[in-house]
Amino acid sequence: MSTGKMIARATLVVAVINLLSRILGFVREQVIAYMFGATNVTDAYVVAFNIPNAVFAIVIGALATVVVPVFSEYVAKGQREEAWRLFNTVITMVIIIFTIVTVVGIFAAPLLVKLTAPGLSSETAGLASRLTVIMLPILVFYGLSTVFQGLLNANQVFAIPALSVSVTNLTIIISALTLGSIYGIDGLAAGTVFGFVLAALMQLPKLKKVGFKFRFTMDWQHPGVRKVLYLVMPVAIGTSLNQIYLIIDRILASGLAEGSISALNYANRIILMPITFFVLAIGTAFYPTITTLAAQGKQQELADTVLRAIRMVILFALPAGVGLMVLATPVIKLLFEHGQFGARATEMTAIALFFYAIGLVGQAANIILTRAFYAQQDTRTPVKLMFVTVTVNLIFSLLLIGPLKHGGLALANSIASLINTVMLAWFLNKRIPGMWNASAVKFLCQTILATAIMAVVAWGVDSAARGVFASYGTLGLAIQVAAAISTGLLAFVLAVFLLRMEEVTMLTGYTRKFLSKFRPSRG
Repeated sequence: MSTGKMIARATLVVAVINLLSRILGFVREQVIAYMFGATNVTDAYVVAFNIPNAVFAIVIGALATVVVPVFSEYVAKGQREEAWRLFNTVITMVIIIFTIVTVVGIFAAPLLVKLTAPGLSSETAGLASRLTVIMLPILVFYGLSTVFQGLLNANQVFAIPALSVSVTNLTIIISALTLGSIYGIDGLAAGTVFGFVLAALMQLPKLKKVGFKFRFTMDWQHPGVRKVLYLVMPVAIGTSLNQIYLIIDRILASGLAEGSISALNYANRIILMPITFFVLAIGTAFYPTITTLAAQGKQQELADTVLRAIRMVILFALPAGVGLMVLATPVIKLLFEHGQFGARATEMTAIALFFYAIGLVGQAANIILTRAFYAQQDTRTPVKLMFVTVTVNLIFSLLLIGPLKHGGLALANSIASLINTVMLAWFLNKRIPGMWNASAVKFLCQTILATAIMAVVAWGVDSAARGVFASYGTLGLAIQVAAAISTGLLAFVLAVFLLRMEEVTMLTGYTRKFLSKFRPSRG
C-alpha cells in the first residue's frame, strides 16, 4: 500500500473514532454542566483535574512523543525485540516515578492548589484540595495509557488507542449521573480516575498481540534509554512551558468573576473538538510514516508528506475556527444552557469561545509542524520557540485581561498560538528547504476567500433563522444552528470547487476510484 493511501486510511479510522470521542466528550461536559453548572464547585473540579493533567503533559506527553521515532529507528535497523526490551524499562520508569509523584502530591495538595489557582476563595480552595487528592492517581494510569498509545501507533495500530479516550469519556458520564448524584463532585472525581484506569487496561491485549510482553526491567544503562532521555528533556521543557501557558490563564482567571475558570474550560473543550476529531487524526496517522521517512533519509518524500498534512489541516481548521466565531452564542446555548447552566454562563462561555476560535487554525497547524521537527529527532527548536510564545501569551494576557476580562485571556492565547505557527513554519523551512512556495501561498489565499464566503452565508442564515424559530425553544435553536452550519459548509465546499483548488482534484480522484469498485463489469 502506498504511503498516501496508508495515511488516508489511518486518518479515516482515527477521525471516525475521534468523532465518537468528541461526541462523548461533549455529552460529558453537558452532563457535568447539567449536574453542577458553572459554579465554584466546577471551578474546583477543573483546578483539581488540571493538576495531574499538567504533570502528565510535562513528562508523559513528552515521553509519548519520542516513543514513535525511537521505536521506528530500532525497527528500521531490524531490532524489534530490542525495542520492546527498551520500552519495558521506560514503562517501569513511568510506574515508579509517577507512583512517587502521586504520593508526594497527595500530601502537598493544598500547596498545589494555592500555586495553580491562588485567587480561589478558602471554601473553593479546600474543595479543590480534596478533589486533587482523589484524582492524583490519574497520573500513573494516564501515563501508561499514553505510552501504550505511542507504542501501538508505532506498530501501525490506531483504532484501539483512539477508542481508549471514548472509554474514559463514557466512564465519566456514567459516574457523573450515578456517583455524582449520590456523592456529589467527589463521586465525579472518583469516576474520572476509574475512566483512566480502563483506558490503560483496554490496550494491553492488543499490545500483547503485536509482540509486547511486560517485564519489570530497570536497564538504566541501555543506550536507547539514554537516547529517550536526551530527546525527552527538550520536549518536557516545551510541554511544561505549554502548561505554564495554561496555568497563567487559571491564575489570572481565579481572580475574576465566579465561573470564569469554568467558562474558559467549556469553551476550550469546544475548540478541542475539531482539533481532536480531524487534526489529531492526521497527526496520529502521519507521524509514524514521517518518522520512518526521516530515519531512511527520504527528504523529498518527507517534505511532500508534511506539506500535504499541513494543507489538509488548514483547509479544515480555518473554516472551523471562523464558523465557531460566527455561531459562538447559539452553539453554547444549544449545547450547555440546561439545568444549572444559565444565560450568564452562556454569555461568559460564548465570549471565551469567540476569542479562542481566532487561534484555532494556529493550534491545529502547530501540532503538525511540531511533529515534523520531532520526526527528525529535533526536539530543541520547538522548545526555544515555545519560550517566545509563552512570553507573548503572558504579555497579552496582562494587557487584555483589564478590558476583556476572561475573554482577554482567550484572545492572548490565540495571538500567541498564531505567532508560534509563523515561527515554526519559518524554521521548518530551513530544515526542509522549498516547502513554502508560490503554490502554498495561493492555497492559503484561496482558503481564506472560501472561508470568508462561508462566514457571510452562515451569519446571514443564523440571523434569519433566529427570527423564524425563536419561539420554538430548544428545537428551534437546534434548527437554527443546523441550518447555519449546513449552509455555511455548503457555501465553503462550492467556493473550494469554483476556485479549483488542488485538494478538489485529489478528492475527486479518490471518489472516482471508490465508486469504480461498485460499477458492474462489462462483458
